[in-house]
Amino acid sequence: MQESIPYKIYLEEQEMPKQWYNVRADMKKKPAPLLNPGTLKPITLEELSGIFCEELAKQELDDTTPFFDIPQEIRDFYKMYRPSPLVRAYCLEKKLGTPAHIYYKFEGNNTSGSHKLNSAIAQAYYAKEQGLKGVTTETGAGQWGTALSMACSYFDLDCQVYMVKCSYEQKPFRREVMRTYGAKVTPSPSMETEVGRKMNAEFPGTSGSLGCAISEAVEAAVSQEGYRYVLGSVLAQVLLHQSVIGLETKAALDKYGIQADIIIGCAGGGSNLGGLISPFAGEMLRGEADYRIIAVEPASCPSLTRGVYAYDFCDTGKVCPLAKMYTLGSGFIPSANHAGGLRYHGMSSTVSELYDQGLLEARSAEQTEVFKAAQAFAKVEGILPAPESSHAIKAAMDEALACKETGEAKNIVFGLTGTGYFDMVAYQRFNDGEMKDYIPSDEELKKATDALPKTE
Repeated sequence: MQESIPYKIYLEEQEMPKQWYNVRADMKKKPAPLLNPGTLKPITLEELSGIFCEELAKQELDDTTPFFDIPQEIRDFYKMYRPSPLVRAYCLEKKLGTPAHIYYKFEGNNTSGSHKLNSAIAQAYYAKEQGLKGVTTETGAGQWGTALSMACSYFDLDCQVYMVKCSYEQKPFRREVMRTYGAKVTPSPSMETEVGRKMNAEFPGTSGSLGCAISEAVEAAVSQEGYRYVLGSVLAQVLLHQSVIGLETKAALDKYGIQADIIIGCAGGGSNLGGLISPFAGEMLRGEADYRIIAVEPASCPSLTRGVYAYDFCDTGKVCPLAKMYTLGSGFIPSANHAGGLRYHGMSSTVSELYDQGLLEARSAEQTEVFKAAQAFAKVEGILPAPESSHAIKAAMDEALACKETGEAKNIVFGLTGTGYFDMVAYQRFNDGEMKDYIPSDEELKKATDALPKTE
């Protein structure tokens, strides 16, 4: 039976999900509600609709509806690059000499180069439906900004992107793709917003952070008529849209009677991880199946493995709602490492609650080890992976080598979130032996978490 499994499992267009899955509906203990930063009370739909599109705000606050219909216009757009393949990594298995069966869900086969387009097109659609002029956002490594610029150009919406400064400088070509699609791209912290000017004054020469870029984007949205803010990760609405990844993965596995044993995703804000694991976590929550789910994060920004589970601001400027999550503190500014998309101080409330309930485990990886795994993967599987995705690759290889020791033929599934072709500065530094590992000290982390807001 195993020999009949192809290298790439493709679903037919008619097998694509017609609904997104909301894992919160199956959670007996729900993620804690978002809090209004002014009152510290659970945020209302009216309050949230001042920041987000109204339909997205409704999705954000709904933790009881298990399925949301995907509008036909979004499904038609998805067909340009979905269904994405589930690939059996035969070549990697052979190289590792493992009895394990390794599968990866490849989300890099679109111009944005990542999974981010799954939510970008949904958020742009709802903004257009509401009659807005445009949207503002932040981006770390640039994948989200690229995806949103593509989605906005499709719907003729204005797109304003605040890009974390170190990524803006390291990845000029990613920036130019955004501009090609018509987006305005500003390095963050900038001198265009109050938050940006304050950050530049307090931290001269700072390389920026995702939390700071979020604050700037929110400020830009609320100060312009006909604009709303959109976010590429962390939020429940984003995990909802990204559930298309996990739903397709499960359908592809079911097509060949494959039962996953281990599911692995890289973890930054939680969008890829949450999307990939949602249907599998749902089965666990309903008592229908059991899996090992592993979240892998950078050792330089270890929110799950070294953070605290508490209410915190989602942004450095403290203008966004507070979320209960595993966090390093909104004031934590990670080192300018190359896992740009994983440099967020907190973790999705949904993922955080699943982790707190013991449904998934977490580990961290140092970037030199991650790039070694990326290189090994690229040599045999023919895809140059993004640094973010390579965290999942490293864990998958580690698990496959553990199977080599035990002789177990486990089915390992991981999310290959995107390609690394705009990350060549990072690969150059790795190849030149200039890449350094940075792990924050306990003192640094304590300083940031000591400043967490008091909500009780």
